[in-house]
Amino acid sequence: MELTTRTTAPARTGTTTRTRTGTRDADGMAVAAFVLGLLGLLVLNIVLGPTAIVLAALALRRGTARRGRALLALALGVADLVVLATLVTSSGAVIWNIGG
Repeated sequence: MELTTRTTAPARTGTTTRTRTGTRDADGMAVAAFVLGLLGLLVLNIVLGPTAIVLAALALRRGTARRGRALLALALGVADLVVLATLVTSSGAVIWNIGG
């Protein structure tokens, strides 16, 4: 009977774990920026628009796997600010005026 020894793979280093966690965080930022950008079109665009822009930029900088979603979130954040600027210039206030 022949005895063989198996070598196990080396334990994961902190860099690979950190990279996976960093990518996961960047993916979460991209999704959060997308959701905030969508919500910003309806409510609180003065706050949610810039927040979506910052989160999308951070996600792109950290190398998210959801690059398309981060770019869309960036566009939605800019759209939030365009809607805000349109509201301010048309009515002179930062409110929606529906049906009146």
